[in-house]
Amino acid sequence: MSKENILPRDSRFPSGEARETSDDRTALMLNMGPSHPAMHGVIRLLLELDGERIKSSEVEIGYLHRAFEKHAEAEPWNNVVPWTDRLNYVSPLINNVAYCLAVEKLAGVTVPERGQYLRVVASEVSRVTDHLTCVAASAMELGAFTVFLYLVKAREYLYQLVDDLAGARVTTSYARVGGVKADLPPGFEAKCRAAFAIVRESIRDSDKLLTKNRIFMDRVEGTGVISPEDAVAYGITGPFLRSTGVPYDVRRAHPYLVYDRLDFEIPVGSKGDNFDRYLLRLAETEQSMRIVEQCFKLMPEGRHSLGPKDMLDASEMQDLGKAGRISEIAGKTARTCQTLEGVDCKEEVYGSIEGLMNQFEGVMWTWGLKVPAGDVYVPVEGANGELGFFVVSDGGSRPYRVRCRPPCLFTMAALPRMIDGGWVADIIATFGSVNMIAGELDR
Repeated sequence: MSKENILPRDSRFPSGEARETSDDRTALMLNMGPSHPAMHGVIRLLLELDGERIKSSEVEIGYLHRAFEKHAEAEPWNNVVPWTDRLNYVSPLINNVAYCLAVEKLAGVTVPERGQYLRVVASEVSRVTDHLTCVAASAMELGAFTVFLYLVKAREYLYQLVDDLAGARVTTSYARVGGVKADLPPGFEAKCRAAFAIVRESIRDSDKLLTKNRIFMDRVEGTGVISPEDAVAYGITGPFLRSTGVPYDVRRAHPYLVYDRLDFEIPVGSKGDNFDRYLLRLAETEQSMRIVEQCFKLMPEGRHSLGPKDMLDASEMQDLGKAGRISEIAGKTARTCQTLEGVDCKEEVYGSIEGLMNQFEGVMWTWGLKVPAGDVYVPVEGANGELGFFVVSDGGSRPYRVRCRPPCLFTMAALPRMIDGGWVADIIATFGSVNMIAGELDR
């Protein structure tokens, strides 16, 4: 091959392009994704191969970018909550809570104690669904389809819980600035405990099928290894960091809500490989269920959300007005929204002009929530690690700036370090253990 024909390394190479290497051996440039099934249609890896060995790799992201942060700057404060659902759509309730905590810290308000417990319950149920999804999908991509069926079936019972609580399975929008959408529905605790029993049984079955399975062990043990020093240097958090032996968890390091009142353990690994991360996620599901069960015991009665002062039910105000008792309703505000007080608001909003007017005033631009000028960063423990929101207010009715810290971005940045020098087949196991969620990664 002449010197003029030696191709420089360039990300524009089509799949299968070969080039001459310095040791006179031929390297193959291969595109893995975005159409590869294990890349979920949203990630492209450019691999430089020497046979089945990976000499070097590059990661291309951005296939699911939809301008979350710019959308957030164009909406009133509470209207941003539905956008957060679309970040990590496997555990959206944690996103809702994280954003609302940031706005509340900026506004200097504290949610009632019952509301804080409800947020913990929502977050931990969501964390279990996320871990089950990760382990199930990773197992399926390595050939263990039965485990996928077991865990996704268990996840379905949790999705039904989320649906009962938030009114939707994925696009939950459960948390609100100042509280949550609604209280626990009747029978939720019993239904939750029954679902947890099914989850525990499914995890036991999956553990029997996988944990000592020779084929599975050969694929995950000793692959995707990262050292604790490298993990910290890259900014990696969550199960990926804890698999290296670093016991960092935002719920313990920077307690929020009522996590400092709850008893739970932080599982850690020792080798930082794909097997450790698999074991960690299974262990963390048990801790999350343990947290929820404690919340049911400790959760106090009372209001779950903040509300405007001097509120009366719209129907009560209507009756007082008809009776001519105007002095008793002067200066009062109609209570019409379940978001604020946990009462059924449909009759008031659609049945009285006071209810309809107050609902409009609560959501229209320039009328709704106004947050004092300033900026704040609030982290929470997402399913993949530290999920943070940096929020800036100019004192208006909508954010001046919203910045999201997605936990899997840092793990994806370190992916080449974990796969370079390994086998092509090991990419599947390592990428699966990253639990990359493209909505969160690309925002």
